Amino acid sequence: MGRPKKKEIVLSKDSVLSLMQEIYNELVEQRATAVRIQNKMLTMLKDPEDMTVIGPVIKEQQKIINDTIEKKLTLSKLQSSIWEKASNNDSETFNLSEMDDDVLQALIQKDLDKDSKDEGYKID
Repeated sequence: MGRPKKKEIVLSKDSVLSLMQEIYNELVEQRATAVRIQNKMLTMLKDPEDMTVIGPVIKEQQKIINDTIEKKLTLSKLQSSIWEKASNNDSETFNLSEMDDDVLQALIQKDLDKDSKDEGYKID
């Protein structure tokens, strides 16, 4: 039995925009949670000895905040690329293969690299 043929994914502009909005909303929620946890930890910081216990938690929350900002920027670059290609085609649908492959591959690779290094934080 041979290998199945690659299937072409066809997306509408509305479906892509709604997917990106969902991703953005999840990033905003993750950032808000990380900021809330970080602020709570900072209020618990009373003695210099507390920094050894609370410091790593604050550091992890700051990393999550920075990661969400990076992912928002990547998402906006991808969205502008999609928007540009869709406006050049003047059609309501476009193929995934027409998107900026470099941006997609960089985003996927970055997520895979983080999975191999850190077990704690991942966007599902």
